[in-house]
Amino acid sequence: MGDPKYLHISDQELLDQFYRDGDNKWLGLLLERYTLLLYGVCMKYFKDEEAAKDGVQQIFLKAISELQKQYKVDFFKSWLYRIAFSYCMMVFKDRRRMIIQLLDNDLEMKAGTEEIMTETEKEGQISSIFEALTELNEQQRVCVRMFYLDRKTYQEISNLTEYPVAQVKSNIQNGKRNLRLILERKISKQ
Repeated sequence: MGDPKYLHISDQELLDQFYRDGDNKWLGLLLERYTLLLYGVCMKYFKDEEAAKDGVQQIFLKAISELQKQYKVDFFKSWLYRIAFSYCMMVFKDRRRMIIQLLDNDLEMKAGTEEIMTETEKEGQISSIFEALTELNEQQRVCVRMFYLDRKTYQEISNLTEYPVAQVKSNIQNGKRNLRLILERKISKQ
């Protein structure tokens, strides 16, 4: 992968060249080496190809921004991995917050009586929701994820997916209903 004439140059040499002349070409070559690693890290946490691809781009932007501020890096691979891990945790926290809001508002499971869920119960529900999302058909999964987790509007989702707005609304409503059914089925098996 990458331009063969630069394969023999070490990470540190590419960084040093960037620090000397400020040419982003060196960062591009360096980051290209780690695209698959970053994609793998993002897939581990997001379990969604589009979210993983978006994550890689955001990590690249963060790394470039830090390096352009003349941030000195001694061990590029481990530094880049830390940026990737921090990004994934930040996104995961944001998603967790959205899922808790969903649980509190739309998908709170009622086990006979109204009761307040403990944090441990919410964590279990969050894990169940992520699993349940993978069981939705692709159109519903994409629309639900974009609407609830990425906070996109119906129109933004329509623009990104090329589904008509009416279909987006339908996918979200059906996806939400199917999530509820999947979660109820999982709870009844416990």
